[in-house]
Amino acid sequence: DAFRLHDTYGFPFEMTRELLAGEGLAVDDQGFDELMDHAREVARGGARREQQAGPAHEHVLDFARAAAPTRFVGYETLEVETVIAALERADGRYLAKLEESPFYAEGGGQVADGGVVETPSGRARVLDVYRVGDDQALELELGEPAPGGPPGEPAGGMAGDEPAAGELQSGEPARALVDRPGRLATMSNHTATHLLHAALRQRLGTHVRQAGSYVGPDKLRFDFTHGQRLSPEELADVEEQVNAWIVANQPVRAISTTRTEAEARGALALFGEKYGEWVRMVEVDGEVSRELCGGTHVGSTAEIGVFRVIAETSSASNVRRIEALTGAAGIALFRERLEQQRELAQLLRVPEGEVVGAVRRLSDQVEELSQRPRSNGAGARAQVGALVEGAEEIAGVRVVAEVVEAEDQKALLELSDQVRQTLGLSVVVLGCAADGRAHLVAGADPAAVERGVSAAEVVRSAAAVAGGGGGGRDTMAQAGGRSPEKLPDAVAAARAAIEAALS
Repeated sequence: DAFRLHDTYGFPFEMTRELLAGEGLAVDDQGFDELMDHAREVARGGARREQQAGPAHEHVLDFARAAAPTRFVGYETLEVETVIAALERADGRYLAKLEESPFYAEGGGQVADGGVVETPSGRARVLDVYRVGDDQALELELGEPAPGGPPGEPAGGMAGDEPAAGELQSGEPARALVDRPGRLATMSNHTATHLLHAALRQRLGTHVRQAGSYVGPDKLRFDFTHGQRLSPEELADVEEQVNAWIVANQPVRAISTTRTEAEARGALALFGEKYGEWVRMVEVDGEVSRELCGGTHVGSTAEIGVFRVIAETSSASNVRRIEALTGAAGIALFRERLEQQRELAQLLRVPEGEVVGAVRRLSDQVEELSQRPRSNGAGARAQVGALVEGAEEIAGVRVVAEVVEAEDQKALLELSDQVRQTLGLSVVVLGCAADGRAHLVAGADPAAVERGVSAAEVVRSAAAVAGGGGGGRDTMAQAGGRSPEKLPDAVAAARAAIEAALS
C-alpha cells in the first residue's frame, strides 16, 4: 500500500511512515525497497527495449562482475589515459570495462555521458554507460559521432570525419574522452534542479519534495510533491529566485561525509534511493541548498548562465512537473523570443517596446466588433430589393437617391455597390447618419459617366448641403458632413445634380 501511494499517486513514503508512526503502526521498509528495486528494473528494461540495440541487463551485470571494478574519475576530469580491462564483442558493438573512466553512468535522474574511447588499434564512440552498483560498463561502437550525430565535439578535438578504424583489444591502453559540451550542459541543468528544488521549498513550503527528475544536456525536468498548479506569480517568483542565485555566483561544493552528519546539516535525500554510511553531499553556498547527490555539477552557480521555465504541468496526483532550460539552450530561447517580438513589431508597425500595447488595442477592437449586431442577410437583400424597385429613370439612366439605415461609411459603400450592380446603367446616391455625422456615397456606371455624370461632383453637391465636403472619382465618391439632420435635403440636391448632368 505504501508503494502504491508513492508510485501511483506520488505520496511521499516518509510521510506515510510518519503518519503511521503517529498511530503506533510501522511500514515494512524492506518490502517497500524490494518493490522499488523491481520498479527500477522494469523501467531500465523498458528503456533498453526502446533502444532495440543494447545488451540484456542481466548480461551486463554478469560482464561487469567478472572483472575488477572501474574507478570513476569523471568528477575530476573529462579525459583520462586508462586501460581496457575487459572486452566483449557482439553484433558489431562492444561491452567494455575501463580501469579508470571519466564517463558518468546514468543515475539520480542524470543521463549517461557520451564521448570517445581511442586505442592504438581502434577508435569507438560511447553509446551508453551502464551503472552496476558502484561499478560501470560501457557500450561502444567503432567510429566517432558523424556530423549531425550527438551534440558537441569530444574533449581533445579528435577528427570526426575520419573513417572507422581497426578493432579494440582487451588489455591495451586507451584514451577516454567525454563529450565536453554535452557534459557541461548537463552539469548546468543538474545544479539548476537543486536551485529549483530550494526555490520551490522557499516559495511553496517544506512539503515540497523531489518526486523524480530528468537531467540531460537538452533540458531539465523536475517532479515535486504539491497539491495544485502554481499560479503565474508563484512560478515567476521561483524563476526569479533561481536566477538571483545564478547571478550571485554562489560556490557549489561536493563533500564526502557520513550520512548522519549530512542529515544533521539538513541535506535532502533523493527519495527511494539507498545510501551507505558515507555519502556525497552537494551544497550551494552552504545555505542555499544541501542535497545527497552523486551527479556532476558546475563549480559555481554563475556557470549556469540563465534559467528559464518552459512548462509547468501535472505529472501525477499531487505531483507537479516543471521543465526548464539553462545555459546555451536558455539563451537560444531568448533569442527566438526576441526575434518573434521583432517580427510582431514589424507586422504591427510599432516599436518593439510597444508590441503589448498594440496587441491590446487590436484585442479591444476585435471585442468591440464582435459585440456589434450582425447585419441580417435576408434584411440586407430586402433593402437592396426595395431600393432597386424604387429607382426612377432619368434620360434612360436609372437613378436612386435615398437616405438609408447603415452602420457606417463602409456598410453604406457596400450597399451602394450592390444596388448599382443590380441596376446596371445607373447612378446611385445613398446617405446615412452614424456617430453623429452625415455620410454620403455616390456611384455612377461608366456608361452614365460618358453621358456627363460625375459621382465626385454629385457627392460634393450633397455634402455642401450637409455641412461638409468630399470627393473621389467619376465612378465612385464619398463625403461627410456635420449635419445628419439635413440628409434628406442633401440627397435631393444630389438628385438634382444628376438630372442636370443628364439633361
